[in-house]
Amino acid sequence: MSRVALTTHNGGVEGAIETYKSNPTPNLIIIETSLMVEEIISSLSKLAEVCDSGTQLLVLGHINDVILYRELKSFGVAEYFVLPVSSQILASAISELFASDDAKPIGRSIAFIGAKGGIGSSTIAHNSAWAIANNIMQDVVILDMDIAFGTSGLNFNQDPATGIADALFASETLDGLKLDRIMSKAAKHINLLSASCNLDKVYDFNERSFENIIELCQQSVPIVILDIPHVWNGWVKHTLSMVDEIVIVVEPDLANLRNAKNIIDILKTLRPTEAEPLLIVNKSGVAKRPEIVAQEFADSIECKLFEEIAFDSAVFGTAANNGQMIAEIAKNHKAVEVFKKIASRVSGRDSEETNKKSVGLSIPSLMKLLKRA
Repeated sequence: MSRVALTTHNGGVEGAIETYKSNPTPNLIIIETSLMVEEIISSLSKLAEVCDSGTQLLVLGHINDVILYRELKSFGVAEYFVLPVSSQILASAISELFASDDAKPIGRSIAFIGAKGGIGSSTIAHNSAWAIANNIMQDVVILDMDIAFGTSGLNFNQDPATGIADALFASETLDGLKLDRIMSKAAKHINLLSASCNLDKVYDFNERSFENIIELCQQSVPIVILDIPHVWNGWVKHTLSMVDEIVIVVEPDLANLRNAKNIIDILKTLRPTEAEPLLIVNKSGVAKRPEIVAQEFADSIECKLFEEIAFDSAVFGTAANNGQMIAEIAKNHKAVEVFKKIASRVSGRDSEETNKKSVGLSIPSLMKLLKRA
C-alpha cells in the first residue's frame, strides 16, 4: 500500500457520479452506500457511464443479501462487503485486485518509435507524457531506452544521478522499491528513467532485458511511456510485441514511407489480434521540401492517419534548448492539441470500445435486473 494515493469524497454513489462526470477515475473506487437493493443497482449503472477504462469498484453496503452479492459480482463489481468491515479485510481485498500473482497490471505501456532517426519521436513521446500528467492528471513514467544518446534528461532539464542503465544492470535483484530509488522526478505526475548518455560502456542487451523493468513500472504506475530509439534488434522487436499500444512517428518522405511500411508489416505478424499502431506524421510543411501528402502516406502503408504535426523550428527548437515542453512556452500552439489527443487515446480515455464501461457493469443487463426486481 506504500504507493497508494487516496482521496475521499462525500455523497456515496451519487457523489461519485458527480465527481467523475468531469474528472478521470482512479484505478479503484470504494463506494459506501445505504441504498436499498434496486437503488444500488440503478445507481451503479449510472456510475458505470462515467468511469474510465481499467477502474475497479468495491462496494460497502448494509444489506446482507447473497442474491445481491452474486448479481453485483456477475456485473463486474470487484467485491461487495457488508458493513462493518475491518481494515485488514479491506486491505486484503485491494491487494488481491492489484498485487496478487494473477492480478492484471495497473499500467498501460505505450511505445513511441520513429520510422527514421531524428524525426521527433522522442519529442512527441515526452510532450504526450506531459499532456497525460497535466491534462488527465495520471502518473506517468518515461523509460528512455536510447541508453547512449537519449534526450529525456535534456527535454525535462534534468541531470539525474541514476537512470535506466542502473535499473538494467540491477535487473536480477530489481524490485519496486529499488526502482523507485532509481527513478527521478521530472515534473508533477512524471517520473523518469533517463538515459546515461555515457559512451564508456557498450550496451548490448538480450531481447528480454527491458521486460522486468516495464512490468515493475506497470505494477504501480497507470501509464508507462517507452521512448524507443531508431534501431532494430531483438529487444526492440520483443518490446514492441508485448506493449499495449504503439505510436509510429514519420516524416512525409520516401525513406520514412519504406521504413514505416516495413514496421507495420512486422507488427501485423507480431500482434495479429492487437489494435493497429497510431501513425503520426511529423514536421510536415517544410519550405521547398517535396513531401508525400499525409493521407496518401497513410493509405500507402495501410495504416490510419491519427494526427499530423506541422513543422515549426522556432517553437520546437526553443523548447528543446530550454528543456521545456511545448505547452510551457506556447500553450495555444496547435501541436499542444495534438499531444492532448494522443494522451487521451493512449491512456484509454477516448476508446470507443472501453470508454465509460470500465467497472464491468453491463448497463443493458442491469436494466433487465431492474425489471426483475
